[in-house]
Amino acid sequence: MDRPNILVVMADQLAPHFTGAYGHPLVRTPAMDALAERGVRFDAAYCSSPLCAPSRFSMMSGRLASEIGAFDNGAEFTASIPTMAHYLRLAGYRTTLSGKMHFVGPDQLHGFEERLTTDVYPSGFAWAANWDAAAQHPGKWYYDFESVTGAGPVLANFQIDYDDEVGFTAVRRLYDLARPHTDERPFFLVASFIHPHDPYEARPEWWNLYDHDDIDLPDPIRDEEVDPHTLRIRQGTQGDTAGYTAAHYRTARHGYYAATSYFDSWLGRLVDALAETGRLDDTVVIVTSDHGDMLGDRGVFFKMSFFERSARVPLIMAGPGIPEGTTVPNACSLLDLLPTLLDIASDGGSWPEFDTPISGRSLWELACGGTDDLDETVGEYMAVLTSHPLFMIRRGRHKYIHCDSDPPLLYDVEADPLERTNLADEPGCAELAAAFAAETVQRWDSAAIRERVLASQRSRRAIQAAIGANGPGWDYRPERDANTEYVRDHTTYAQIGTRSRISLPA
Repeated sequence: MDRPNILVVMADQLAPHFTGAYGHPLVRTPAMDALAERGVRFDAAYCSSPLCAPSRFSMMSGRLASEIGAFDNGAEFTASIPTMAHYLRLAGYRTTLSGKMHFVGPDQLHGFEERLTTDVYPSGFAWAANWDAAAQHPGKWYYDFESVTGAGPVLANFQIDYDDEVGFTAVRRLYDLARPHTDERPFFLVASFIHPHDPYEARPEWWNLYDHDDIDLPDPIRDEEVDPHTLRIRQGTQGDTAGYTAAHYRTARHGYYAATSYFDSWLGRLVDALAETGRLDDTVVIVTSDHGDMLGDRGVFFKMSFFERSARVPLIMAGPGIPEGTTVPNACSLLDLLPTLLDIASDGGSWPEFDTPISGRSLWELACGGTDDLDETVGEYMAVLTSHPLFMIRRGRHKYIHCDSDPPLLYDVEADPLERTNLADEPGCAELAAAFAAETVQRWDSAAIRERVLASQRSRRAIQAAIGANGPGWDYRPERDANTEYVRDHTTYAQIGTRSRISLPA
């Protein structure tokens, strides 16, 4: 078999817990459901950093955020770091990005040959964290209570505008790739949407899929079960002063469920385009997200922590070589996507040479029905609403979370999926907790990482202050040559008809 095409469809802030594909009884995700039925669902996939830009930079590079300086949403993703797009180009793939990747810095391609849209978020340093003033609110650009209280149905907003463009250009490019052309390379296309990221709003056709009274509420939590970092998130997002009510929870979740169904509809349209053009059977389709959303659990929304709803991501694959309707329980992460893609692209051959070691491992054997004794992954968080790095180790049924400023957290996520019982101080778990603590010290030099984070933040703040809010930015401006579109003076109807026509499959 020729090497397959690869389509990655990415959501933003989508926790698997709130999808039908992962068993939620209410949320409608028929396209994800269908993908899982004809492929493999990973049931313990995590982001490597529970924030947009660090997660995406780690995913693209296959390296931990601390290794590449991807500390927060205003950290530069330097052009010298090889990405999955670079490696797939070396492997002979045509690489295209439609949508969000939150690249910060002058390089807005990072190995993609073409980018079909601009990004939805800014490319400069304005969103840098500030640990020198960690107790202060991160700034006017950051989350606050209005993201929750403003939830509801809308006719349009900037996120709907953006995702409509992302979906349209991605579907159109799939049709373009099926038209007669001389480039016979397999394609690697990433379609990256911003839904169901807050604000929790949706058009009426998606909002009305759900009966408001049916929307479930988060499970209650006792004050003594709330950890210091969650309390910082509450304070930083004004949840401690304004106070969330049951009505806020229900309306925000309603909007999130509706936005999830909207994202799912675009996944369905992309898969339909592959099927219509006869490419479905030779394309590996992967759906995932950059992180999840607490969605009211523990009294907080958004992400920024290593609790399950914040750090877990959906990961579903379907295509040639993948058996239907299988699940994988092994812990893994978005760090593993790059080596997995290279296994897909190599078709049993060798990978391109890595300039630097990668942190992830290939999941391709697991996806194809094989076994893997490794059942672990790690994560880091070095952004807003903390003053010290947070580290996470997930191994087997246990998850350990460390921050120098906070007590350690240890959970049995199989017996306690809501993570309500901290086992770190339980006498029966003392040996396990001590082993995790020792491993954390061995893996990470927290004090040294903190100094690197502070130095990076200070230099970026100085540059941002010098440039100012109205300074020249690096925001991507998609190129478009109207002289080559449709019918022009240098073409004929016959020529353009032959080039643009896609015949029905035989």
